[in-house]
Amino acid sequence: MEIKSHPSYQYAAKVVSGEICAPRYVCLQAREFKRIADDQDPEFCINLKTVKKIDKLLKLMVMPKGLKAGQSIYAASVGYQWLFYIATLCVVYREERKRRRYETAVLEIARKNFKTYTIAVLFLLLFFLEPKFSKFFSVAPDGTLSREVKSAIEEIIKASPALRPEEEPERHFKIRLNDITFKPKDILYIPLNYSNSRLDGRLPSAFLVDEAGALPNPYAIQAMRSGQLTIRNKLGVVISTKYPNTQNPFEDEVNYVKRVLDGVIQDKTVFALLFEPDNPKEWMTDDTVLKHANPAAMEIPEIWEDLLKKRCRAIEVEAERENFLCKHCNITYQGIGTEAYIAIDAVRACKAEEKLDWTGMQVYLGVDLSMSNDNCSVAMAGMGRSDEVWGEAIAFIPEDRIEEKNAAEHVDYRRFIDAMKCIACGGQIVDYGVIEDFVFDIEEMYGVTVAGIAYDRFNAMSSAQKWERGREATNLRPKHEGYPTVIVRQHSDTLHPPTKLLYELIMEGKFRYEENQLLEINFENARCTFDTNHNRYVNKKRSNGKVDMVVALINAMYLLQQNEYFGESMDWVVQSI
Repeated sequence: MEIKSHPSYQYAAKVVSGEICAPRYVCLQAREFKRIADDQDPEFCINLKTVKKIDKLLKLMVMPKGLKAGQSIYAASVGYQWLFYIATLCVVYREERKRRRYETAVLEIARKNFKTYTIAVLFLLLFFLEPKFSKFFSVAPDGTLSREVKSAIEEIIKASPALRPEEEPERHFKIRLNDITFKPKDILYIPLNYSNSRLDGRLPSAFLVDEAGALPNPYAIQAMRSGQLTIRNKLGVVISTKYPNTQNPFEDEVNYVKRVLDGVIQDKTVFALLFEPDNPKEWMTDDTVLKHANPAAMEIPEIWEDLLKKRCRAIEVEAERENFLCKHCNITYQGIGTEAYIAIDAVRACKAEEKLDWTGMQVYLGVDLSMSNDNCSVAMAGMGRSDEVWGEAIAFIPEDRIEEKNAAEHVDYRRFIDAMKCIACGGQIVDYGVIEDFVFDIEEMYGVTVAGIAYDRFNAMSSAQKWERGREATNLRPKHEGYPTVIVRQHSDTLHPPTKLLYELIMEGKFRYEENQLLEINFENARCTFDTNHNRYVNKKRSNGKVDMVVALINAMYLLQQNEYFGESMDWVVQSI
């Protein structure tokens, strides 16, 4: 069998070439699949035997209802579905062809794109592919939603004579009120009601968490994953459309896989198709927004025409806008006034190839001292060569909460501690004394002259007073005369100029920083909010994770901008802006 003639490969190739209009992260995932299918990956390949088996099974399954009712699933499947089936089930290790690569599959897609039937077909394939006594589970915010997949599986089985022959109706599948059993292998599928405490103790070979954006917390996902520790070819599928609330477990999953696809985090076990528009602001006029969120609509004209009608109504009737944007465009409506600060690709293009030599430079420090049990950061900015601005940022976290933060934020802080871009200090709370001494020691560590320190008065007043007064000499540390300090008011009219300056420097390639993946993660998390005068600032509450390093860097940029660009005097001691 030639994989290049397969619908999954053809879809991926058309996405990569631009023939199919797809959003950025789908393009990245399609490029990865195509690279493997082209036999260019030394570690992974496509198991063609499994591909053939899936093709035969899909030809036996019949679409029970809808626009393609009566057709085989093989004929009815659209491009993204083919890529989803083959990538999750057929990408394997070269040295161990029976071991699948992907353990997590994330699907973010708008309504009316056969999401439920995609997962129903995936489970049906797993009935035939998984070993005996496997167990499958689906979880959703309520019992009715959880049973949607079970209903879809039932409908496909009943519509497919080859799966349920009339002369022996119980030979293959036994359908009961609360479960489905595949009798030849004693494989059991159970739809579960969501619970905050009763999902542990399961042993799922495969699980689905449906409409994860509506879950109140990540417990369901965590409980299912915990139950898979001893499973060899485990698979967890997390799917949803967007929801108005950006603080939900699905957004955590999406943000994590974006970092994986961007190469910020290394995780070979994650596959994701994120059908969310690259430019959501133009949803009223740009058809690309609808195409990015609705891959099935580009192959089925009836769906496309219906979406255009819904868009016209959403433009005219504001009360219907939230549902249309969230469910049919994968746009978080409450976040229309919020946008990503700087694309991670633009940031990474500014990474210096060699270690920066700060010796002899005059620098400006920015400090973000958050609550003592959260991340804090100290940043440094200075004028480098050829009108470049150099930046550095160090994070500080509570030492006894490293593992907790690793799990909650999907960030390997120990790796960044080893790279000396993060310092763990204190116990359950950050030791401000360590941060204060770090600031006093910067001049000696980097060979620079500190011209001033900018800080947010929230949580930092005491430390700022110490930096201003200086410190007495001891046997362990030298005396220090102190630094001038300035309070940077955390308001859009004050923060907009340095926020804009840093953005422009990065976009023009005039910003440099050393290898610092934790800073890159902070940039990727950062979201900006605009005020009524179109001034923008990084909004911690609306950002998708920790942004303390970016906030500290913007504070440092405030002082650099005042002195180096505006030429204002630094002859102040404490100033409130």
